[in-house]
Amino acid sequence: MNTITIPKSLMKDDDLVVLPRREYEALVGLKQFKEFTPTAALKKALVTAEKNFSSGKTLSYDGLVKKLGFGN
Repeated sequence: MNTITIPKSLMKDDDLVVLPRREYEALVGLKQFKEFTPTAALKKALVTAEKNFSSGKTLSYDGLVKKLGFGN
């Protein structure tokens, strides 16, 4: 195994990371995915849904199936 000397200037704040090139490229590839950012309307709908859920105004799976007419 080869020994290398890392200059102290690179290790200034304990933030030096050494990893294989393929792993680095895989991590860079993950960065390229577009992140989902909800609109104001979606945020409002989520708040309404959370309020309905906490107040018990939701249907269970079985209740939904019956209401839609898919039940036996």
